[in-house]
Amino acid sequence: MRSTPQEVMSQLQQQQYAPVYFLHGEESYYIDLITNYVSNHVLTEAEKGFNQVVVYGKDHDVGQVLTHARRFPMGSQHQVVLVKEAQELSDLYKDTGCKLLTAYLQSPQPATLLVFAHKHKALDARTTVSKALHEHAVVVHSPRIYENRVPQWIRTYVQAQGMTITEKSIFMLQEHVGSDLTRLAGELQKIRINLGDTIGIDDAAVQTYVGISKTFNAFELQKAIARRDSTKAQQIIRHLAANPKLNPAIPIVALLYTFFSKLLLVHHAKVSSEEALAKILQTNAYFVGEYVLAARYYPLAKTAQNIHYLHEADLRLKGVEYPATPEEQLLKELVFKLMHKC
Repeated sequence: MRSTPQEVMSQLQQQQYAPVYFLHGEESYYIDLITNYVSNHVLTEAEKGFNQVVVYGKDHDVGQVLTHARRFPMGSQHQVVLVKEAQELSDLYKDTGCKLLTAYLQSPQPATLLVFAHKHKALDARTTVSKALHEHAVVVHSPRIYENRVPQWIRTYVQAQGMTITEKSIFMLQEHVGSDLTRLAGELQKIRINLGDTIGIDDAAVQTYVGISKTFNAFELQKAIARRDSTKAQQIIRHLAANPKLNPAIPIVALLYTFFSKLLLVHHAKVSSEEALAKILQTNAYFVGEYVLAARYYPLAKTAQNIHYLHEADLRLKGVEYPATPEEQLLKELVFKLMHKC
């Protein structure tokens, strides 16, 4: 039975347990969330000694896992068997392992919670074992989240913590951390702990506790370029380029590429309202004004030219089609070309 992470968490919190859970996908956040909840909440500390088993896929086969699962609990209503790195089980997709697991799924030990944490890749839907799991177990697919859904995920996560967050803070977090939910949750927890009783997360908190320089960061560079403030842009890029380990060039180029790609959408948009533009750009209306202003400084032809420069810079950084170029030199050249007619 296919379920969402939220459905499974709700059932677990209500102590509605299933005999077998199979958690799989590229995004590890929800897999870890469910696995950790089962590990920490189904059994008491006293019960765990005899009734909770943690095994790793690379060290076991399906038969060994099921031997643990078939045992009866001792002095407890339930037993928990956690299979971490289940994608490494040697025979999961082989006939022997598939037959053993299919047979167990048809008649599982009702007192056991058997949890497979199959991380970093999805279960092969074409296999026999996949069909058996979907028929007899609780299956949670956790794919990587699309970038345009990350802002809402951050809002929901923060609200669940009883806090608020500004739109600029969301933007800064996404651009600095990316779409890795585990990393985002970790950074948000760090901010929450440091803020103490303060319930509002603003850009100052993100800068302080996530480690983003208030003056010299990629977001300020984008703003300076958007406003065609050449002096400030060159000042920022010199600072960033001087610290390549803390400010790698590829993410900076990617951020600017996204900016000018959205600027291209502004030029082609046949709408004028901020709400309509925000929908086209897949961003909050709070940032639309910056794109509209930048479109005045960068006409359509220059915007297209800048996208070419950024694509070229990305290839040069990766040593594709061009000799590898030192990051400091490349970034300084790039900012100059972006802001001047060449």
